Amino acid sequence: MLVGLGTPDDAAVYRLDDERALIVTTDFFTPIVDDPYQYGAIAAANALSDVYAMGGRPLLALNIAALPPDLPLEISVAIMRGAAEKTRESGAVIAGGHTIQDKEPKVGLAVIGLAHPARLMTKAGARPGDVLILTKPLGTGCITTAAKRDLAQAEHLAEAVEWMMRLNRAAAEAAAEAGAACTTDVTGFGLLGHASEVAEASGVTLRLSFAQIPLLAGAPGAAATWIFPGGSVANAGTYGPGVRFAESVAEEQRMLLFDAQTSGGLLVALAPDQVEAFGAAMSAREAAWWPVGAVVAREGDTAIIVDP
Repeated sequence: MLVGLGTPDDAAVYRLDDERALIVTTDFFTPIVDDPYQYGAIAAANALSDVYAMGGRPLLALNIAALPPDLPLEISVAIMRGAAEKTRESGAVIAGGHTIQDKEPKVGLAVIGLAHPARLMTKAGARPGDVLILTKPLGTGCITTAAKRDLAQAEHLAEAVEWMMRLNRAAAEAAAEAGAACTTDVTGFGLLGHASEVAEASGVTLRLSFAQIPLLAGAPGAAATWIFPGGSVANAGTYGPGVRFAESVAEEQRMLLFDAQTSGGLLVALAPDQVEAFGAAMSAREAAWWPVGAVVAREGDTAIIVDP
């Protein structure tokens, strides 16, 4: 076992031989959008992301679904079609699955991927001097929460859905080509939660600049009216003690960094001489990326420093 309960990460990793390691993960959740096809696609992208975060390639997946018995068949079919088509886009195959009845839909995947044991990317690989890269903007939590309250503008929700449906395949491939040793995907624990886990696993402190962090267009407005999901508030309570904010970073800006994301981007730590190769690989794939900070030597109990 290369990665398991003793070294918590985005997925479990089991060495088959000197050339191959299996990556195993699962994820599922309740609807985050109303459109069933989009829901299935987002659920699949979110589950597949853990394989990408470990530096792997998805091979096969199993559907996990809990559906109400009175859910119209066409809705169930649309959910499964969204998940299947997104999985196919990743290059993996859906080989089966399991469905039960439940009052509220819950959909996701169990995924198996493949990686080279010597080229895994884990939370423990960040080193002082590394540049921190983020590959998707933040704000899906507060925007989808606003949508559930009928307070989100249609174009803001559409942008959030578009990003949530994007696979992290391009970012993972670019990180691997650049030689990255540390990545994690930004999902339910928010940027600061997942960044804190990198800091703890690597024995370092991460220094972020709020001004450099990309945000979805609807995120600042939702944050200004304090529209956040419960998970974001929980993240602030759990990870807040290890974060040191500059006084000029406003409360709503701080909460955006704790905002619980769905199918968020990768947070990648790269040595300075790897950044150019990463950028070229992302440009070749027409994929976006943003430098958001740097890794520094550990500063006591502080996992994260957030500058203006």
